[in-house]
Amino acid sequence: MKRLAAERPNPRSELNYQSPFELLVAVVLSAQATDKSVNLATEKLFPVANTPQAILNLGVDGLIPYIKTIGLYRNKAKNVVALSQQIIERFKGEVPRTRQELESLPGVGRKTANVVLNVAFGEPTIAVDTHIFRVSNRTKFATGKTPEEVEKKLVRYVPVEFKKDAHHWLLLHGRYCCKATRPDCPHCPIFDLCEFKGKDSSS
Repeated sequence: MKRLAAERPNPRSELNYQSPFELLVAVVLSAQATDKSVNLATEKLFPVANTPQAILNLGVDGLIPYIKTIGLYRNKAKNVVALSQQIIERFKGEVPRTRQELESLPGVGRKTANVVLNVAFGEPTIAVDTHIFRVSNRTKFATGKTPEEVEKKLVRYVPVEFKKDAHHWLLLHGRYCCKATRPDCPHCPIFDLCEFKGKDSSS
């Protein structure tokens, strides 16, 4: 964790947002999509609708044109409108700050809840996406057959002082260095600590 922290001293989400609600919407849209594609969509959407009431006013049919370049956009549009309505009706228009309440919203699973808790509210949660799942298993830092198994081990193994930013350090390491295909092993800051049998030291 010290080495990953040294690589990126001030890590941040690569999703663009300016409020907890914008982050929540962006993370829901990012499922099985790239942050870049989500940012392209939300840079047009958020100036028009960036509150639960504004999204609700758009409705599903009004939201779709903004997000139709993102995979699974129809289902995501339904979820974003439905969660907006529930935030208004159940939480007085504010994004809830507990995992249980977040996970009760349409389209919000454990990973999304963890991201919002960590990024928007500074909670030391560790969301496990495909990059973190791969890095944790490949390096043998925290192995598991499911994201939740990996998350539980990361929460147990990551020292307290690194927990708040561990999600970003592991995610960005997986996105830019420990890639799914052709991992950049020669430039890996934790090469000597990695237990991946297929690692490559050649440049």
